[in-house]
Amino acid sequence: MAAARQRQDLLTKPPGSLGRLERLATQLAGITGESLPRLPRKAVVVMAADHGVSREGVSAYPQEVTAQMVRNFASGGAAINVLARNAGARVVVVDVGIATELPSTLRIIHRKIAFGTANLADGPAMTREQALAAIGVGFEVVAREAKRGLDVVCLGEMGIGNTTSASAVVAIATGLPVADVTGRGTGIDDSTWRRKVAVIERALRINQPDAADPLDVLAKVGGLETAALVGVTLAAASRRIAVVVDGFIATSAVLLAAQLCPRVRGYLIAAHRSVEVGHRAALESLELEPLVALDLRLGEGSGAALVLPMLDAAVALLGEMATFEEAGVAGAHDAKAGAEPEVRPTSRSAARVAVGLTSVTDCS
Repeated sequence: MAAARQRQDLLTKPPGSLGRLERLATQLAGITGESLPRLPRKAVVVMAADHGVSREGVSAYPQEVTAQMVRNFASGGAAINVLARNAGARVVVVDVGIATELPSTLRIIHRKIAFGTANLADGPAMTREQALAAIGVGFEVVAREAKRGLDVVCLGEMGIGNTTSASAVVAIATGLPVADVTGRGTGIDDSTWRRKVAVIERALRINQPDAADPLDVLAKVGGLETAALVGVTLAAASRRIAVVVDGFIATSAVLLAAQLCPRVRGYLIAAHRSVEVGHRAALESLELEPLVALDLRLGEGSGAALVLPMLDAAVALLGEMATFEEAGVAGAHDAKAGAEPEVRPTSRSAARVAVGLTSVTDCS
C-alpha cells in the first residue's frame, strides 16, 4: 500500500486528483500484496436459498420465484448475467437451500443444506450445524473457483423473503429499531411493510438472538444463502481475494463475517448503496463507503458486477499512467524547490483498511 501511494504521487496529475480511484487502487494493492495489482479473473458468486418466513406474506413474490430465477441465471438471461458478461466476470450459481428439487443436469453447483430455512417468526431459522455447513459451502466454492484463478469475487444472492432475514440481522448488529432498518424489498405496499416489521419484531422476541454471538444470530434469523456468503467472504479474504459487496442482503452477511473476524474488513469494497433503508446503517456500521448510489434494489450481485470496471480503471491508472519524470513534465515541487511535501489527512476508514490488511487466517 505504501508503494502504491508513493507511485500515485509521482504520476502526471495533482496529488489526490483522482479521488477515490486512488484510494481504491491503494487498497487493492494491499489486498493482493502487489504494488501494481491486476484483476483479470473475476467471479460473481450467487448463493440461492429459500426462507420459511415467506409464508408470512412479507414479499410481493411467491417462493417458487427463487427456483425459477436460478434457472434463468443458469441459462444466462438475468440482469446479473448481462452485467457480468459486460464486466468480464463469470457467474457461479449455488443452490445452498432452495425449497425445490432442481435437476442435477442444471448447470449450477448443487450443495443444498436444507429445503429452505424454517419460519424465523416461529423459532430458529436453522440449527447452528446447518449454519456452519452453509458457511462451509462458501469456503468450498471459493476454493473451487480459486483453482480456476480468482482475483475478485462479487457477493450475489437470490431468495424470496431474504430482505426480512437481512433486516433482522441488521437490527441486531446495529441495535436500531426494526422499523428503521426494514424496507420494501421487492416492492411491497404499506400494509405488507407493517406486517413485515411485526414479523421481524416477533422473531426477535421469540428467538432472542445473542448479539455478541454472530453464529447464534445467523442460525436464529439468518438465511442459508447469507451463511454461505459469510463463508465466501472469509475464504476470499484468507486468499487475498478482493470482496465486492453488493446490496442489503450481501452486506448483512458481511456484517456477520466481520464480527467473526474483524480483519476481514480491509478486504471489502462496497459497490453501491441500495434503496433498502437498512443498507445505509449496515454500511455505516462497517465503515464502508459505497462507490455508487443508483437506487438499485435487485440483488443477484448486480451492483457489485456494475462497479467491476471501476476497479479495473483504478488499477490501470496506477499501473499505466506515466510519472512526471517519464513524461518529462515538471511537477509542482519542481516549480518550487524546497517546498514541504503535501501532508494529506488519513481517514478513519483508510487507517482501518491498512490495519485490516493483515492476515485473516488467524481468526478462529
